[in-house]
Amino acid sequence: MQTEIVTITDVNAQQEELRRAGKILRGGGLVAFPTETVYGLGANGLDAEACARIYEAKGRPSDNPLILHVADRAMIAAIAAEVTPIAEKLIAAFMPGPITLIMKRKDIVPDRITGGLDTVGIRMPEHPVARAMIRAAGVPVAAPSANISGRPSPTTAASVLRDMAGRIPMILDGGACHFGVESTIVDCTGPVATILRPGAITREMLTEVLGGCRLDPAIVGAKVVPKAPGMKYKHYAPKAPLTLLEGDPKGMPAAFRRTVRRLQQEGHTVGVLASREVVTALQDLVPQELLADYGPQGDLLTIAAHIYEELIAFNDTPADVLLGEGTTDKGLGLAIMNRLHKASGFHSLRI
Repeated sequence: MQTEIVTITDVNAQQEELRRAGKILRGGGLVAFPTETVYGLGANGLDAEACARIYEAKGRPSDNPLILHVADRAMIAAIAAEVTPIAEKLIAAFMPGPITLIMKRKDIVPDRITGGLDTVGIRMPEHPVARAMIRAAGVPVAAPSANISGRPSPTTAASVLRDMAGRIPMILDGGACHFGVESTIVDCTGPVATILRPGAITREMLTEVLGGCRLDPAIVGAKVVPKAPGMKYKHYAPKAPLTLLEGDPKGMPAAFRRTVRRLQQEGHTVGVLASREVVTALQDLVPQELLADYGPQGDLLTIAAHIYEELIAFNDTPADVLLGEGTTDKGLGLAIMNRLHKASGFHSLRI
């Protein structure tokens, strides 16, 4: 199969290209597309056979649920059996945007995409290309991230192509993603909102709207039956094993130098994903091609936008071990640390 990349710069002027994407989706095919978080791998969310092709293309476990992406409120009504007061508040506050709401599903939603659950994740992306494509398809679009299962999620069309070349017919290129980490997932079916996966809509933002919310135990490493994507124990992983260094940012440069020297003396080729401050301190120890600067310490939006692409890039280097720098778990930092912990299998060192 030849994979076509179609660059979309103006959704109004490029309706024909979007109609072609919609036709592929309605016909049971797959289309990768940009969102404000990461690139998604889309299929007709009401077609069980089409959704099965997502699992095949990604090598994704069938018990890992898929999110249904919608263009407007009418599509939510078509697939949600109940929109709770919690869900209503979050729709009003954050949709369209980087949030997915877990709601009771209608029978029209195939069992194949819910992992056997009676609920479904619903998301209305903010990216104009995503919503225009969904409108062109005329159906909710089931879409996990557009990568081989378990690898870092792609935030550019080029990264999608690395994993999906020859597996899907079309990639819509809408440029680099803004946030760089997947949407916040919130379970709205209980008496209290529960964050199943942290993202750009932070716990603090949700609390401001709802008065409070809780974190699912899986976020801190507990093994659970996945209620939503991203809840597997190890996920987002590069090929080389990753260890995180966590603790006082001021002590990070010295801690990295000590750890890099030890690993090099053991015969390892070390790659480093860290802040500008740490990368600068390692210039004399680590070759430039094995240093990935994810941004200044504390610049969470920049860090979130870079971690996946930097992790992917290490797959093309000789690094056999990776060291990553942790950050705060406040605000967007909770999502960043969630992804880094999953990528490392929760293997970290306190400095």
